Formats: sequence, structure tokens, C-alpha cells
Amino acid sequence: MARLAANRWTSAIIPALLIHIPIGTVYCWSVFKQLIADQLNASPSSVEWAFSLAIFFLGMSAAFAGPMVEKNIKQSALVSMICFVVGFAGTGVSIALHFLPGVFICYGAIMGIGLGVGYLTPVKNLMLWFADNKGLATGIAVAGFGLAKAIASPIMEWLIGTIGLVGMFYVLAAVYAVMMLGGFLLIRRPAGWVYDPAVSHVSRRTIMTKPVFWGIWIAFYLNITCGLALISQEKDILHDVLQSFPQYAGLNQSELAAAIAGIIGLVLAVDAVFNAAGRIGFSTISDHLKRRESVYQIIFVMSIAVCVLQVALNSIDNAVLWAVLAMLFLINAGYGGGFSTLPVLLDQHFGTKTVSTTHGLTLSAWAFAGLSGNQLASFVVTHAPDQAHRYAALIPVITALYVVALVSATLVKRARRQS
Repeated sequence: MARLAANRWTSAIIPALLIHIPIGTVYCWSVFKQLIADQLNASPSSVEWAFSLAIFFLGMSAAFAGPMVEKNIKQSALVSMICFVVGFAGTGVSIALHFLPGVFICYGAIMGIGLGVGYLTPVKNLMLWFADNKGLATGIAVAGFGLAKAIASPIMEWLIGTIGLVGMFYVLAAVYAVMMLGGFLLIRRPAGWVYDPAVSHVSRRTIMTKPVFWGIWIAFYLNITCGLALISQEKDILHDVLQSFPQYAGLNQSELAAAIAGIIGLVLAVDAVFNAAGRIGFSTISDHLKRRESVYQIIFVMSIAVCVLQVALNSIDNAVLWAVLAMLFLINAGYGGGFSTLPVLLDQHFGTKTVSTTHGLTLSAWAFAGLSGNQLASFVVTHAPDQAHRYAALIPVITALYVVALVSATLVKRARRQS
């Protein structure tokens, strides 16, 4: 039994974390995006496309990598390591050469492919090793992706201050190469598992003709879109709320800026904790429910409730901050939980044998949400009729989308397992 537990850790959990923690640093983009713009003499909005492309290529590469992961997990781990490390280091080279298209190619396309293949690689392996606790196992690994921002952001800031932006990319590329190489060397399927193309391969076209697939896809897509729309604006939302907070009325501009920056930094750190906790917590809860769609229903009902609460308390000075914090923390938790529960939900409907293919296809929703979430928030905020409270206009829009997601998850729950 101890040998089995050790094998589970060394063959599934540890390599999953060694792969997911490096690739999860894609969410550290805000740490250095302005610095890239400054060094390349480019506008922040143009540089922002590198991140959007990274998420797009993440989702689309995952959509096409499923069969490779099913057939050869070692190959997919190696492809992920090479693409991610080359893309990350290449971003540093592009910045050093003042070549913005290189940033798009390296950070957006090459690294994005490494993200998608790497994200998908450990998932089915974990489900095979932890057949009785699939949700917990995938939740732990995917939590590494969510926690990466909290772990790497201060390290990146220290390295930038010590050796510069380009040096930071080179040093971390080397560190991530070692970590992902370790994941590649350790990861393996359980003894006795044999790839059978007759049962492991399933036509993408067949999957995409199933209404239940699109129900899951829509629910997943809307959860990411709403999460990104809110997360992309959370600094500005907090700044607006705190700036008018009665307790700060007597501070001068520099004192006010310092106080607000300190609180925002703390809130963003707590956000990362809630995101990771949601990934582990919601997926673990799903192990104890008859239908895993129930977790999605819980996430959407919770998200709708905190949005409504924020709108209801928006005009009460002493309550609005707590309502905003509850909204940010719980939506971050639901955002993470949607990712970790997805593989086991697909397993429930399509079976473990083809989960890499179905999971990869569904992750295409992440690609499109990466392009639409930020843009939705920007559009709503820019066109809000009351610019003094422009971020408040985003909350009703997000609430309506969560309602649609809840309806989609409820319809999926009524569907039978696909044969």
C-alpha cells in the first residue's frame, strides 16, 4: 500500500505540479507587461495581445493535443517543456532585440502551445492513478497552476529589480526547464495500462455532435469569460471603492496612493489563495456528489448571489468594500473550481478512456474566453452611462451571463452518459 502511495506521488502528483507550476506563471503577465511596453516603446494595448495570443494558443493546442496525450504521455510532456521554455526564453531575446513581433510569436504562439499541451498532459494520468478520488487528484494538480501567480510574482519582481527584465526571463527559463524536465522524467502511467487505439481514439466530430458537449462547453466558457472580465478589472474596482472610503478622507494623495496600493496587493494575494482553494475544494466536493454538474450549479448560484449582494450594498459606504471583497474572492474560487471539476465532469459523460480528447476540445472554450473576457469588460466599462461608477456597470452583465451558464449546467445535468 505504501508502495502504491509512493508511486502515486512520484508518478502522478509530483510531475503534475512540476509541469503545472511553471506554465501557471502565464498569469503573472501583469507583473511585466508595462515594462515590456516601455522597453519596446510600444503601447500597453498592443503589447497586451501577447497574453491574449498565449491563452488562445493554450486552448487551441489543447484541443488538438488530446490524441497525442492519450497515446504517449512522455512525448506530450517533452513537447510541453520544449515549447514553454523556448517561448519563455525567446520572449527575453525578443525584448533584448526590441522586436515586438517576436514577443507575440514567442510568448503568444510558441509558449502558448507549451501551455496547452502541458495543461492537458497530467490530467488523465491523475485520474488513472486516483480512480476513487479523481476530483481531489486533478484539483491538487490544477491548484499548482492557480498558485503559480502567488509563488512567481514576488520572485519575478525581485529578479527584475536585481538583474533586469531580460535577465529575469533567462533565469526563470532555466529554472522552469529543470522543473519540467523533472516532470517529464517522473511521469508515467499505472502498471498494466496499455494504449488501445480502438477505444482510446474518438472522433472529434463525433464528440462535437453531442448536445451535452456543447452544454458543458458553454457553461465552462461563460465561467471563464465572467471570471476574466472581473479579474481584469479588479485593481480598478478596488481603487475606485477605496478612494472614496470615508476612513481615507484625511489622507493626502501620496498617503492615499500608498494605502490603496498596500490593500490591493494584499487582496490580490488572497485572490490567488481562493483560486487555488476553489480548485481543490470544488473538485473534491464533486467526488462526493452523484452528479458532478451539481458543483457547476453551486459555483454559478454562489457567483450570482455575491454579484447581487454587491449591487444591493453598492451605495452603503461601510458595506460596499466587504461586498466587493466577497464577490472577488468567491468568484475567483468558482473560476478555479470550474477548471478542476471539468475533467471529472467530462469523465462522467464520455468516460476516462477518451478524457484527454474531450478535455482538450472543451479547453478551446478557454481560448475564446481569453479573447472575449477582457474585451467584454473593457467595452462595458468604456460605454457605461455613469463614468463616475463605470465599473459597477459590469456586475449586472456578469450576473446575466452566470444565469445563462446556470441554465446550461442544469440542462447538462439532465443528459445521460454518452456511449
